[in-house]
Amino acid sequence: MQKYLILLFIFILPISLMAEENDYFLMLKNKKVNVRYGPSFDYPIKYIYKKIELPLKVIDKKENFRKVIDHKKNSGWIHISQLRNSRSLITTSEKIMFKDSTKYSKPVAKLGQGRLLKVIKCKKKWCNIKTGDFSGWIIKDNNIWGTVN
Repeated sequence: MQKYLILLFIFILPISLMAEENDYFLMLKNKKVNVRYGPSFDYPIKYIYKKIELPLKVIDKKENFRKVIDHKKNSGWIHISQLRNSRSLITTSEKIMFKDSTKYSKPVAKLGQGRLLKVIKCKKKWCNIKTGDFSGWIIKDNNIWGTVN
């Protein structure tokens, strides 16, 4: 029985860790980006993104196409020329933006769910961001979609 458990950990654990490493974030490069049903221009357009710098999670790749998923769980294939390294986040629930990178600093704004945030820089637990007319710091936690590459 112990042999089977050891074999299970030797073969299954590295595969699951490898799958997590393959998932990464990119963002839209243009204001209008076609999302297709498959990894080729021969496939029909599934829908069109119209939000520049929207962060997307890459879940698969084939040649010059990346299969992506967004914060609303929509997925499809996008040509790599329409994507670039991620420098943006999306709030998945309400968040408070602070003047400095401490929760004891002055609150600057209350950010609603689905707000696009442009990242200036990140520290361990905080990101300096800009959104609309506001700039400040937010806590990095489970209430944001995306990572900064």
